[in-house]
Amino acid sequence: MTVAPSAKIEHIRQQRDTKARPHLEQYAPVWLVDEVMLPQNDAVQFNVVFYHPRYGWVNRRYRYDSFNDVLYHKGQNIFSEEEALTLEQKVPYIEAETINTVESYGG
Repeated sequence: MTVAPSAKIEHIRQQRDTKARPHLEQYAPVWLVDEVMLPQNDAVQFNVVFYHPRYGWVNRRYRYDSFNDVLYHKGQNIFSEEEALTLEQKVPYIEAETINTVESYGG
């Protein structure tokens, strides 16, 4: 039985959210700024932006492998304060009632 491409993509997104959200909630608010679906590999590569307690604003890349249910950290870049001010006007991927990145483990 063949799964429709849109259903497969949505399934990968749901699995990604189940795996990534618990890890990323410590940095909330978090904005999803880029997403590349790789359905042929049962994967999605995505970038999120958030304020890191040690590095300041960062743009971090992840790859989620839904076949193996593994979230890979693929690196990060510094994100400018000016870009962050613009981004903060948009609805975040993960919202926060209060911001407390000091309590994050810093990973």
